[in-house]
Amino acid sequence: MGIIGFTKSLSLASALVLTGSVAFAQTVFVPEGSANSILMVNATTGDMINRIEGLEAVHGLAGAPGVPVLVAGSYAEVDREDIAETSLPEGVTADEHAGHHAPAAKPMGPAGAGLSLLSILDAETGEILRRIEVPGAVHHTAVSPDGRFAVATHPSGDGISVIDLKTMAMTGWVATGSMPNYAVFGTDPGIVYVSNAGNGTVSEVDLERQIVRRNLFAGLAPEHLVLDSVSGTLYVADSDDGQVLELALESGETSRSFEIGGEIHGIELTEDRTQLIVAGRGEDKVVVIDLAGSSISTVSLAPEPYHLTNVPGTGRLFVSSRAEPKVWILDASDLSVIGEFAVESVGHQMVVMN
Repeated sequence: MGIIGFTKSLSLASALVLTGSVAFAQTVFVPEGSANSILMVNATTGDMINRIEGLEAVHGLAGAPGVPVLVAGSYAEVDREDIAETSLPEGVTADEHAGHHAPAAKPMGPAGAGLSLLSILDAETGEILRRIEVPGAVHHTAVSPDGRFAVATHPSGDGISVIDLKTMAMTGWVATGSMPNYAVFGTDPGIVYVSNAGNGTVSEVDLERQIVRRNLFAGLAPEHLVLDSVSGTLYVADSDDGQVLELALESGETSRSFEIGGEIHGIELTEDRTQLIVAGRGEDKVVVIDLAGSSISTVSLAPEPYHLTNVPGTGRLFVSSRAEPKVWILDASDLSVIGEFAVESVGHQMVVMN
């Protein structure tokens, strides 16, 4: 796989569109899926700051505190001919442009894999810095806490692509398991955990060696993940079975399970790590799990709460709807709705950045 374009490049005839000032503090980036854009909003009010255009079928989006870039993945595949027809960016020489279109030294990924684009964005302005070719549609992405690695899950390819964020190039492929869905880092920047929805496992991947060190059993169809690095605990949304599993990473065993009911999707820890918040898409609810006492409480939220993210320092939780083009702003203390804002299409893997 190779690298496409750079800072001032147009991608598939689209460019970054800035609709307002780029001077901001805490911002939430909301991928808008089939609208081919990412919405940037104020983390407190939900007011629009900018919209980044030209990101086809953007679903996966990830960043990390202090890391100056975001990584956005496309859930669509493209033809190489379409990429080759991309116009020469202003201020870039033909030799420079050719170098950024060069294929990787050796093919990576499964034989016959399609082609998709991973986009590297400036985390402050949203500017598109680089396009990287990866083998097949991207579902979710993750960025290591030191900003060295990014990974993208490829459900159709049963593995993850590994990106070196210093060189902004794909440097590896790791086969994890059937239909990899979500990825999450802890404090070790060289280890990432990947849920495999097709075979009920979570893979612990060593990115330095580019191998799966072990597989953990995780229900029927594990999807979204959240990791408590302090306690060494991984929480897994077993989507179709309507339960959350608590995995002790040291032993690899399931220590507890929490029955939620109905199809579930996004999960998130509160800032103090004492509660787990779960989006109950199938039954129009948001669920709070008290991790100390294992009690479960439910708040109605309709229709179809989907992705969710905690906004540190604000007492707010952002929750997107799968059925309507909007994101709710909830009071994190009691999950009451204190606001909402419109999105184009559906809000997917949201990221909070300072």
